[in-house]
Amino acid sequence: MTSRTLPVDDRIYQYVIDHSVREHPALAGLREATAAVPHSGMQIGPDQGQFMAMLVRLLGARRTIEIGTYTGYSALAVALALPPDGRVLACDISDEYTRVGRPFWRQAGVEHKIQLVLAPALKTLDERLAAGEAGAYDFAFIDADKSAYDDYYERCLQLVRPGGLIAFDNTLWSGLVARPAQDADTAALQALNDKLHRDERVEVALLTVGDGLTLARRRGG
Repeated sequence: MTSRTLPVDDRIYQYVIDHSVREHPALAGLREATAAVPHSGMQIGPDQGQFMAMLVRLLGARRTIEIGTYTGYSALAVALALPPDGRVLACDISDEYTRVGRPFWRQAGVEHKIQLVLAPALKTLDERLAAGEAGAYDFAFIDADKSAYDDYYERCLQLVRPGGLIAFDNTLWSGLVARPAQDADTAALQALNDKLHRDERVEVALLTVGDGLTLARRRGG
């Protein structure tokens, strides 16, 4: 027994991959293709993708939101976990990066589940709220520009149903959130972490998965 999270070095991380990850061939192919793309470190790891897929299944999710799709690995992982009529609203601004993932979405047979909207995410979310979709989603994953995380959170908190889940990536930010902020992104993440800790509208867990994964369950369901 230990009261602290085990430090994860490369050896331990590889053990986790070898003993838990069951990666769909399309996910493995997309991960390999993304390795050659600029900023490939932005892609989540296969362990995190598998964890998010399990969360989606446990929720019985049918409608999900993703803010920040990059090459589409997380969208694919979630789409594979959804039922046949499930949908991912994928928000991004880059045709170049998202184009990398689309052939793998087709390969996996889930392209029809992913609605990619290439526009500023706040605009897309506000349009969904204006269309009367408040409370219509089960799960949201936020992994885009850190300075706008709080704005994304407030929109998603309206769009996700009571009992639904919002996941935030990079909330440990390579450990920088535990030090005095030297840049705007770190400061924004620190402010968000402080806010979530105090926010009685949600139940919160900050996990040492990947670069920090925070789960916020909307109360009421």
